[in-house]
Amino acid sequence: MRAIQIVEESGPDTSLKLLELPEPEASHMLTPGEGVLVEVHAAGVSFPELLQTRGMYQMKPPLPFVPGSEVAGVVISAPPGAAVAAGERVAAFCALGGFAETTVAPAFFTFALPDSMDFAQGAGLILNYHTAYFSLVLRGRLKEGESVLVHGAGGGVGTASLQVAKALGASTIALVSSEEKQRVALQAGADQVVMLSEGWKDEVKELSGGGVDVVLDPVGGDRFTDSLRSLRENGRLIVVGFTGGSIPEVKVNRLLLKNTEVIGAGWGAYVMGKPQLNIEIGEAIAGMIEGGFIRPIVGERFAMEHAADALHALDERRATGKIVLDVRPA
Repeated sequence: MRAIQIVEESGPDTSLKLLELPEPEASHMLTPGEGVLVEVHAAGVSFPELLQTRGMYQMKPPLPFVPGSEVAGVVISAPPGAAVAAGERVAAFCALGGFAETTVAPAFFTFALPDSMDFAQGAGLILNYHTAYFSLVLRGRLKEGESVLVHGAGGGVGTASLQVAKALGASTIALVSSEEKQRVALQAGADQVVMLSEGWKDEVKELSGGGVDVVLDPVGGDRFTDSLRSLRENGRLIVVGFTGGSIPEVKVNRLLLKNTEVIGAGWGAYVMGKPQLNIEIGEAIAGMIEGGFIRPIVGERFAMEHAADALHALDERRATGKIVLDVRPA
């Protein structure tokens, strides 16, 4: 099979190699025994893969390895008791091995792909939407009628969070850095959009009537303090990641002023050892899809041989929606 390997930790331009490799066995590192073998048609491209090319991600498998954590394709084989069967279209989270024509995923991380979605959309369904649900519901305790400010709202996690928040009955404000990202955030269903500028905090407070209930932040950086200031009383700031490159610090006295909280939402590390939780989140996401709230927004699409270009789109903060590798172009 064709596959992309990371052969050194020198950045996307020199660390990625397109090779012919043996197909994987139907087993998986996340679960003992047999996994679901998937013929990959599309693979999602995410920030962890960029970090892996530089040796900066917390999960460091020995070199060389095939990156790629989420795919969409067709089941080749599935173990007894799995919710999917050979020949079915699926979206799957494999953690590693997704940038390949064949991969294997745990049964508890493999979900039927609705007929309404193509493979590119399926490749953006698990990492971003499960992260959004975990962050907003399980960590942020978002309730119907509350308001949410989403940072990085034109990207993959941002667009997913806008849609999940709407499905939960919340009102949404998207914070974006360009007109193109504004268009994507509105396409994702944002109720209001604020352009990133010196006065964005004041605009958010005005639009929300004094402050939002929840801020979801996958970006980090120097906007963190103003995120705290944009919360209303009992508000929660959910830390999802640091795609902006710098990790902010908080002066905890700020939390006393309006009884606010800073909450970490580390989806991957938390859910890997909890199969039933992943199944339950998958069922909740499926219900939101059926209700018409969720439709992944696909941004740029790249052939496998241009995987480095896909990672550069993330690195340069110009990505909108979900970036996808077309592993088996239609």
